[in-house]
Amino acid sequence: MRPARTAVVVGAGVAGLATAVGLIRTGWQVTLLERAERLRAEPTALLLWPAGVRALEELGVGHGLDAVSTPAPDRGLRRPDGQWLVQPGPSRTAEPPRLIHAEDLHDALVAGLSDRVEIRTGTAIRRAAAGDRPAVTDGRHTWQADLVVAADGVDSVLRPRVARAGVPVSAGATSWRAVIPWYRAPQLPPDLAEGGYTAGGGYQFYSAELGQRGATGATSRGGRFWRATVVGAPRPEPPETQLALLRRWFEGWHAPIGELLAATEPGDLVQQELRTLRPAPDRYAVPIGPGALVLTGDAGHAMPEQLGQGAGLALEDAATLVALVREATPGPALHAAVDGYQRLRRKRIGEVLRRSRRLGGTGPLAGRAALQARWREQAAVTVASWEPPAESSPR
Repeated sequence: MRPARTAVVVGAGVAGLATAVGLIRTGWQVTLLERAERLRAEPTALLLWPAGVRALEELGVGHGLDAVSTPAPDRGLRRPDGQWLVQPGPSRTAEPPRLIHAEDLHDALVAGLSDRVEIRTGTAIRRAAAGDRPAVTDGRHTWQADLVVAADGVDSVLRPRVARAGVPVSAGATSWRAVIPWYRAPQLPPDLAEGGYTAGGGYQFYSAELGQRGATGATSRGGRFWRATVVGAPRPEPPETQLALLRRWFEGWHAPIGELLAATEPGDLVQQELRTLRPAPDRYAVPIGPGALVLTGDAGHAMPEQLGQGAGLALEDAATLVALVREATPGPALHAAVDGYQRLRRKRIGEVLRRSRRLGGTGPLAGRAALQARWREQAAVTVASWEPPAESSPR
C-alpha cells in the first residue's frame, strides 16, 4: 500500500480551499492553515469565466453551479452620458462568464472538504521553515509535509522561498464592489436591467444581475451587483464617507448607476486596492528534499482586475496542480509533477497577464474605444481557453 501523502495548504481563500478539496479527493492528507479566526468569504460577487467553471468541474465541485450563478454581460461599452462607444455584439466565447456570490462559491468549496483535512484557523504563518522537507512555521509551531501550497495571497510570506522576483505594488487604482439584495434593489426597465460597462475620465462602472428577482433557487444572496474602479489609492475614511464619495464621483452618469449607488448601504461596500506583482515571479514551484513548495492564486500572479480573472485563475491553479500530483509520490515523481505545474502555469499566466496589461488603465478614451473593445474580446478568448491537463482529476 502506498504511504499516505501529506500536504499543508496555507490560506483558505478560493485558491487554498480549491486546492485542499482537490488534494483530498485524490488521496492526500491535508492540513489547512488560515490566518483569520474562521473560514469566511467577502459579501460580494465574483466573475467566473468558462475556464474557471471547467476547473471547478475538474475538482468535483461544479455541480449545482447553475443554480447559484448567473450569466454576466461582458460586451459593449458606454460613456458616462449613456452613449454607446461600442455596441454589444456576439461574444467570441462559447459561454459567457458567470457571476456568483463569493459566499456561495465559498460554501461549495467548504462542502467539498472531508475528515481527511485538519483545519487550523487563527494561524498566521510567518515563513517557510528550514529543513530537508517542505515546512512552514508561525513562530511557535512547525508543520512539515510532502507538499506545501502557498495560497496566502498577494502579500505571501512564502513566495520569497520560491521566487526571486515578484514584489506587490499598487496598480494605481482602487475598486469598490457591492451586492444590493433584491429587497433593496431598484426596479429597472429591461433595457437597463442587464447592466454592462461604462468608462470615462479614469473611472469605470460595471453592473449585472445576480440571480433573478423573486426567483426561488439554491441561493438567497441574489441582487444587483456593481463594481466601481477609480484611479487612486484606497480611501481611509469609514464606509459611509466612501459611499458618499462614490455617489459624488459618479453623479450625472447614465441610469441606472445613480439608482444603484443610492440603493447601496455602507455595509454593502467591499473596498480593494488593485495590486500586482512586479516583476512577475520567475518561478511557481521549488523542490525541497523529496517534496515541494508551490505558489497558487494571488501568491503567484496577482494582477489588476481588468478581466475579472482572479478567482478563475486560482481555480485553474488548483485543478492543474491536483491533476498533475494525483499519482505522484515524494521524490522524482513529485518533482516532475510540480515542474509540469510550473511550466503550464507560467505559460498560461503570461498569456493572461499580457492581455490584462494591454487593456490597462481604468477608462479608455472614446477615440480608442473600438480598439479597447477588440482587445477585450481577444482577451476574453484567451481567458476562456484553458483546458485541464491530460492527467485529469476525478469528477
